[in-house]
Amino acid sequence: MDSTGARTAVASAKRVVVKIGSSALTSLVGGLDVDRLDRLADAVEARMRAGSDVVVVSSGAIGAGLSPLGLTTRPRDLATKQAAASVGQLALAHAWGTSFARYGRTVGQVLLTAEDIARRTNHRNAQRTLDRLRVLGAVAVINENDTVATTEIRFGDNDRLAALVAHLVGADALVLLSDVDGLYDGDPRKGDATLIREVASPEDLDGVVAGSGGALGTGGMASKLSAARLAADAGVPVLLAAASDAAEALTTAAVGTAFTARSTRLSSRKFWVRHAADARGELYLDAGAVHAVATKRRSLLSAGLTAVEGRFYGGDVVSLIGPDGELVARGVVAYDASELSGMLGRSSCDLTPELQRPVVHADDLVPV
Repeated sequence: MDSTGARTAVASAKRVVVKIGSSALTSLVGGLDVDRLDRLADAVEARMRAGSDVVVVSSGAIGAGLSPLGLTTRPRDLATKQAAASVGQLALAHAWGTSFARYGRTVGQVLLTAEDIARRTNHRNAQRTLDRLRVLGAVAVINENDTVATTEIRFGDNDRLAALVAHLVGADALVLLSDVDGLYDGDPRKGDATLIREVASPEDLDGVVAGSGGALGTGGMASKLSAARLAADAGVPVLLAAASDAAEALTTAAVGTAFTARSTRLSSRKFWVRHAADARGELYLDAGAVHAVATKRRSLLSAGLTAVEGRFYGGDVVSLIGPDGELVARGVVAYDASELSGMLGRSSCDLTPELQRPVVHADDLVPV
């Protein structure tokens, strides 16, 4: 798919995930901006009436909770952030529900954390919930569960969450809407930056400097760029555009920056291994094992292991590290860490029969 094809794919996608940033929904002075939310709901409704399934990933819970609590700046301490989120999530869910009720639609709120995506069982449960909401005709509005999340709040993972959700629901496109109208090769506020309309390959990003978040959000362009590349790498085309251009972004897709998706889509399991699951430990490989795993796509055998780190068990996801210390793959390990410590560098034929299977089978291994 070329870059022009990416826009066509976004415009014609049957299932779309739309992520809306905090700055598009809230302000420090007035809190939640219902008029702006209504306009975004209008754009989503128009896309659904055109025949697409749409899942909304909505930021803004913390921002929506500031004004009701008398806060004038985004809090720095975790407890106050969580308190603001607990107030804001209620207001945000009510606002989305009220807005879509104008069209006779029901909204279902789904609160997730990165851990829900990382754990395979939770991952499947979330997938079933979202699929069932779609079948029942409800609009799924997803947000991070900021009242209990810790790292997610500190690092502003809603952009990444949107990319993970896009694959989770089998989306054909991801649209990231915020307060910027696309990806620039520099800081557009300084007046000398150029809009990058198409990203067809990693080379198109050479020299691009992405900034951090603003007063209300924590993701920033760096987070959006990372999420766009993650989704595109998984086979989902991405459009990054301004929330004020939502109507055009969700019809012609002629605005913003389009990211071309890879030609083949990762299976759900391999996507989970590569992008969603938390690595529970590290396996260190010799040069021969790296060649077998990364180049020949073969299973990892105990003979290629040089060291093991971490406390993990069979069935956990682990990182595979080469002699130079670089990550070469991720995979589902077949043994506990305690078992592997006695298998380092040993040929399979020298092990007892129950320890002769691969350490990481090729079907459970994804090079990075």
